[in-house]
Amino acid sequence: MATQSPSSRSFELSTMFEQAAAQFRGLDTRQPGQWPILPKIGSWLLLAGLVVLLGWFLLLSSKADELEAERSKEPSLKSDYRSKLTQAVNLPELRKQKQQVEEYVTQLEKQLPGKAEMDALLSDINQAGIGRGLQFELFRPGSVSVKDYYAELPISVRVTGRYHDIGAFAADVANLSRIVTLHDVSIGAPTGPAAGSGLLAMDATARTYRYLDAAEVSAQADQKKKAAGAKK
Repeated sequence: MATQSPSSRSFELSTMFEQAAAQFRGLDTRQPGQWPILPKIGSWLLLAGLVVLLGWFLLLSSKADELEAERSKEPSLKSDYRSKLTQAVNLPELRKQKQQVEEYVTQLEKQLPGKAEMDALLSDINQAGIGRGLQFELFRPGSVSVKDYYAELPISVRVTGRYHDIGAFAADVANLSRIVTLHDVSIGAPTGPAAGSGLLAMDATARTYRYLDAAEVSAQADQKKKAAGAKK
């Protein structure tokens, strides 16, 4: 079998390249339909490349920015997931704690008197002092201060008596069925007729708390609405 020499192969390749190059010479740009096959294929490939490049800049580049933005959210989403997973794992315990807190709040709410019960509570405080043999020199309820969920009534108190009786009175007030707290307590020697008697005088502010009645709750809600409207 005859084989082609390297020189004949080189000649054939050179001839093929020459023929291919000849197809690109003298092209009429106004009549591309009459171009030879190689210029047509080259034009199609160039056009396809331009379309892909243009699509990248117009479509894919914006999507790439969106993808990068979503990737930047990944650490915070993972952290949020871990936090919620921890809560889900501890959900039964959290529900148990919530129930315990609600029961405790209910117990405290039962210690708050209603508006109609305030007179009886003031009488209980007075009786606690009298029962310990103390002399009331001052027992003056102040102005009611309305808070978000309750009303607070301060009572200015001044009593004279023996040291242990005053201490027992403070303990009795703390053990009342309703919540009463003592503030600004000051104990010293009495003045006036009791001076030099060996007794002590205690000045304090007793604060008790009660539920808001329906009218007060409505007024409180109206004030919040007005405050919210003023901020806007």
